[in-house]
Amino acid sequence: MIKLSLNVGVYVKRDILILRLKGELDDISVTDLRMRITNYIDDYNIKHLVLNLNDLSFMDSSGIGFIIGRYHQLRKKNGDITISNINSKIERLVYISGLGKICKIRETEEAVVQALGGR
Repeated sequence: MIKLSLNVGVYVKRDILILRLKGELDDISVTDLRMRITNYIDDYNIKHLVLNLNDLSFMDSSGIGFIIGRYHQLRKKNGDITISNINSKIERLVYISGLGKICKIRETEEAVVQALGGR
């Protein structure tokens, strides 16, 4: 039996897709997630992706690649990615990897959604 290493809460508010990630964003979990989120972005005409990383315990280069891939997908629609609720385990990786340069960083998910008008 394969133990799933990532739990994903998916929420859509108008053109905002919110992902609450819990567990490990790695090669195994990214494979399925990439297709699902790509479909959400296309099917719901998403322009803003919010990644809540509060409960993310691990992220490797595959996770970074997943985020960069969604960034490029959303840029084609004049969209963006905001990372919120970064925990101390992941914060350093976000900045070292350069994700902090291509993604907005906000303290809370609620602040992001409110700023985007998705109350």
